[in-house]
Amino acid sequence: MKQNRSSLASSVAMGGVFAALALVLMLLGGLVPAATFVCPMLASLLLIPLLDRLPRGLCWGWHAVTALLCVLLCPDREAAFFFAFLGWYPIVKPKLDRLPLLPRILIKLLIYCLAVTAVYALLILVFRLEALVQEAKEAGKLLLGSLVLGGAAVFLLYDLALTRLTAVYRLRSRRR
Repeated sequence: MKQNRSSLASSVAMGGVFAALALVLMLLGGLVPAATFVCPMLASLLLIPLLDRLPRGLCWGWHAVTALLCVLLCPDREAAFFFAFLGWYPIVKPKLDRLPLLPRILIKLLIYCLAVTAVYALLILVFRLEALVQEAKEAGKLLLGSLVLGGAAVFLLYDLALTRLTAVYRLRSRRR
């Protein structure tokens, strides 16, 4: 029993280090404009090793605390809220992957669409980021629609990358 507590303590400590690393990645997202969408994906990839070492409940807690820190400290609000609303995706992905192909893809796209809608609704309606409204007016409906479709394609590629990176991580961690 003593060894289990020690193992859990080291896993929780690893979670703290990974939370700090995720926060650093999110802070870097404020430096490069294109990193608004890349940094939340990279930060959520840090859940891969945590999911192997921690119970799912602690992984949810890790995401909640890290997302809160990102929302409070990151200068790029858009990136911080993308992490808050989609950074948990690696936690639910294994359960979604058990579904048949078509429902699985549709549910994943629904998750993406709901998260994007929630992020922009929150940023525009609650935080009153008028710059986003102005960008949307200048871009036009066709460009905004193509951005949403492109984002959905990138989300599906992220899903595939998550599957492959998880397999590589598990293969390499078993060798050790």
